[in-house]
Amino acid sequence: MNGEKTANDPLDTIAAQFRAGLEIKDRKYRFSTFPECFVGREAVDLMVRDGLSSNREEAVQLGQSIMSELSLFEHVTRDHQFKDDHLFYHFVERGDVSINQTTGKKSTWNDCLDPTTSSKTNMQLQPDIPLPDLECYVPRKDFDAASNVWPLDEHNLTLLNHVHPTGWVDPKPQNKYDLVVIGAGAAGLVTSSGAAGVGARVALIEANLLGGDCLNVGCVPSKALIHAAQLAHTVKNSDFLGDSGIFINGNVEIDFAKIMERIRRIRAQISHHDSAERFTKELGVEVFMGRASFVDKTSVVVNGEVLRFNKAVIATGGYPSLIPMQGLEELNALNTHPGDGPRPYVMTNETFFNMTKQPTALAVIGPGVIGLEMAQSMQRLGTAVTVMGRSGRILPKEDLDHSKIIQNQIEKDGVAFKLSVSEYISIEMSGKVLDNGLPEMKFKIREEINGEKVITEMLVDAVLVATGRRPNVTGMDLEAAGVEYDSRVGIKVNDRLQTTNSKIFSAGDCCTTFKFTHAADFMARTVIRNALFFGKDKMSNLLIPYATFTDPEIASVGLYGKDCEKKGINYRTFEKNFADNDRAICDGETTGMVRIRVEEKSDKILGATIIGKGAGNMISEITLAMQSSTGLGALAAVIHPYPTNAEAVRQSGDLYNRTKLTTSVKSILRGLVKVQR
Repeated sequence: MNGEKTANDPLDTIAAQFRAGLEIKDRKYRFSTFPECFVGREAVDLMVRDGLSSNREEAVQLGQSIMSELSLFEHVTRDHQFKDDHLFYHFVERGDVSINQTTGKKSTWNDCLDPTTSSKTNMQLQPDIPLPDLECYVPRKDFDAASNVWPLDEHNLTLLNHVHPTGWVDPKPQNKYDLVVIGAGAAGLVTSSGAAGVGARVALIEANLLGGDCLNVGCVPSKALIHAAQLAHTVKNSDFLGDSGIFINGNVEIDFAKIMERIRRIRAQISHHDSAERFTKELGVEVFMGRASFVDKTSVVVNGEVLRFNKAVIATGGYPSLIPMQGLEELNALNTHPGDGPRPYVMTNETFFNMTKQPTALAVIGPGVIGLEMAQSMQRLGTAVTVMGRSGRILPKEDLDHSKIIQNQIEKDGVAFKLSVSEYISIEMSGKVLDNGLPEMKFKIREEINGEKVITEMLVDAVLVATGRRPNVTGMDLEAAGVEYDSRVGIKVNDRLQTTNSKIFSAGDCCTTFKFTHAADFMARTVIRNALFFGKDKMSNLLIPYATFTDPEIASVGLYGKDCEKKGINYRTFEKNFADNDRAICDGETTGMVRIRVEEKSDKILGATIIGKGAGNMISEITLAMQSSTGLGALAAVIHPYPTNAEAVRQSGDLYNRTKLTTSVKSILRGLVKVQR
């Protein structure tokens, strides 16, 4: 039942009786008129009179249960819980899933399928069957879920029922909203739930999938794939295991379809947290499923309904961009709408996790975070991978020596690199379908080899385009709201995340170069304070760490050396290699180091990078030190459990403290020791 209340839930029955017996009318208090509301004391009278409660105290408890658990009504100004007093309350329609007239139950995506197509025995075959016609269920939505999420097995149906419920009935807009949030990714969800939590009346509008990239096509599914690839790599790495006296006889088998099924299962399991039902019924947010566009500077329209607001937040995120290459756009379109032919795996991250068949050869365009994480994972699972780029290196924001450490390991795993591509010429079907059921494609590039331009043609059955993301800023009539934007950079905001319309703010990927879920989270918190409480928090004050989950991992926070040089800051660098760390030696994971940059004449930490096993977890200690103005020297006094990789952070502090032992200081210390002899 997925936690859904049954039709004969006692609280639902009482709620219906409660609503039917009340006098609903416009009421006045001082100089304000509150439309269509009832009086708390009269509601208590009703419950006692009709036998719903035995006394007034019990009636208050019952009313509070109906108010909190069903979100059926609220105080007109959201200032009071339900009380036996002359207080005004009104019923709230926050939106819900419509009733299927055939079954008499709430509509689900399962209603769109023939019963046999959602059975467990057939779920792996669904990519090969015609997509169901879902237009009758979501005719007004600018999103075809069946084309973007497949296969429609039990896990993806659960996901869609949570984050894009079919037959969703929007709430009826009420008065003016304190806050309208456009976009239900990380930034939008945090903004709307946080604002509603402090009493604001909030509308949340989403055209596609609640949860945004992170839940649906980013953080969650990618880390599940990395987990499987890491397990496969460990058991296949016979030299590594043999060094510890462990030997595996026989072949290691990879069930790619099972790996992808687990990813869908995990994603569906997590999705309730971001669901329309939870945000509506548990958090008090009014959820609208549709595309928003601005009418003027203080209102938006969605599905024909105008929503007026005091403040608004644009949190529409971003989308993966394709590159100029003959045939690429057409084959990418066939990936979502294959027709009667086989589905070509020409993908971005938005469709990458829909795969059910394992490619033989994967071409990855873009040697950035997404491209490298997926390239290494697919190679470790048995697909031959080639990564391509133009700049001659990978991970351009990282220090060059660190990038080379990552590249060396990925090459050791078997990934090939072509990083001097001058032109992506063309991609086309070869006309051959491989044994795995995927169409073969000819992939042609021009690259520079030893100073000469050479045309290279490869045969592949999968392509991942991971060349970067563009902000979602079009199609909202931002001009009508007086909001300036750039299609490449995004929404133009000041340091308080305020747009050129002082009543409208922005957060997340649509307005920043820090395109991380945790950055969107804390930008949203900044927006809540600034938009609702006259705050003066600044985006520039946020200290944002980030990590790339390759093997080894690499994580950074603060300034790099090149940033310090650009700003004219003199600095010193302290490094501790994991080759000198006892735990790393025990684990056989000695690749990498801790690198910390401090001011030239103090121990103030300016930035740090950790490369190695668990770097993503370890960077938080340095982030906390920077956030609390704790110097590197002070970290040397923090006791760490032995043996741990994190000791390398403390030992970096030791390295700094040794620099304070000048000749004069050493002489004084030697003198003190002599005095005590």
